[in-house]
Amino acid sequence: MNSTELLERRKQAVANGVGVFNTATVSYAEGASIKDVDGNELIDFVAGIGVVNAGHCPPPVVEAIKSQAEKFIHTSFNVVTYEPYVALCEKLNQLFPHGKETKSILVNTGAEAVENAIKIAKQATGRSAVLCYSGAFHGRTMMAMTLTSRTSYSAGCGPFAPEVYRIDYPNRYKKGQGLTEEAFVEQELRRLRKFFKTHVRAEDLAAIIIELVQGEGGFHIAPKAYVKGLREICDEYGILLIFDEVQTGFGRTAAWGAMNHHEVLPDLSTWAKAMGSGMPIASVIGKAEIMDKAAKGTIGGTYIGNPIACAASLATIQYMEEIQINEKAKRIGGLIMSRFQAMKQKFDAIGDVRGLGAMCAMEFVKNNDPHQADHDLCDRLIKACAKKNLIVISAGVHKNVLRILAPLVISEELLNKGLDIIESELEGILH
Repeated sequence: MNSTELLERRKQAVANGVGVFNTATVSYAEGASIKDVDGNELIDFVAGIGVVNAGHCPPPVVEAIKSQAEKFIHTSFNVVTYEPYVALCEKLNQLFPHGKETKSILVNTGAEAVENAIKIAKQATGRSAVLCYSGAFHGRTMMAMTLTSRTSYSAGCGPFAPEVYRIDYPNRYKKGQGLTEEAFVEQELRRLRKFFKTHVRAEDLAAIIIELVQGEGGFHIAPKAYVKGLREICDEYGILLIFDEVQTGFGRTAAWGAMNHHEVLPDLSTWAKAMGSGMPIASVIGKAEIMDKAAKGTIGGTYIGNPIACAASLATIQYMEEIQINEKAKRIGGLIMSRFQAMKQKFDAIGDVRGLGAMCAMEFVKNNDPHQADHDLCDRLIKACAKKNLIVISAGVHKNVLRILAPLVISEELLNKGLDIIESELEGILH
């Protein structure tokens, strides 16, 4: 079987609604490399969309999965309590304290974590409305899809969840040119207060949910002062603040979470992706008194916190601590941003480069205009890189942002080889 045959089998057997971001295949993966079914070695700059931060198949995680599978695979935590679930919650509470006392729940996916965070917020406040942001991505289940900004993800799926309101993300590149960061933040916080007068009363909001660094939205970073002001507004009106850290967590931003950079404590937060090295595991973490407001039976599911996934997550976190994952992210993030900055000086088509830790991106525009997205150039570059055995994908509402989510264990040699391919192929397209 070769890649062409496998992709044709996929086309015949798998529904078209499952997206195809890249036509690569895989027979084996290790570290930051993938071997396709044709035997080609591919450089992975995607990490399963920010999932394998600790690399493909880290040995301690593989061993933990094997060991747990030999003991028991499933009992359902709702029915039979098992130690890996409790131990993982204890570890998460230690890593991500939300005030004096913290509690967690485990679920399967980031979208499921978002759904449950909203349910908890509504029960804790007795309010029904939720505020989210333009460019947001929170998942594809009903509430998460309603919160998600790109309409292509929800085409034909309405009606959507009620009482969801959306305000512009504090995107300084798009909306703040010519303003100092301080002036821009003041403008955006005034806009939020005005929003309470024209769209939804602050007193009716259960929660505001925000990605500190937008993932699918294009790696835009919320200014620290804005997030601080948002915390103050939430406290003023009794609104719960939720951070969606699904893509930013577990070393990606050179910290355990982006909230460590922003130095603001949320009431609730959602986590997934890299916390299990690819096993389906996610979490809602929050202040204990808020988490406990959810009535018994309103949070659950057959597979929540599967024991194998819990074992994988515990082993992943321990491995990340041992290899100092945040330092690795800081190092490779610095290398990527240095190369991107040099490319920006070289190519007028790059409108912006940005990043936090090893969550890095370059945005392609026409005429150096932030509002003229160049999707075609980004798409051509991704396809050209694929022909050179480099896996990269896009982001942004207009898919004009090249995002880098390489495994954080990638060697400098392999990282530079991939960046060389990007620069060379971009030069070939533009000149």
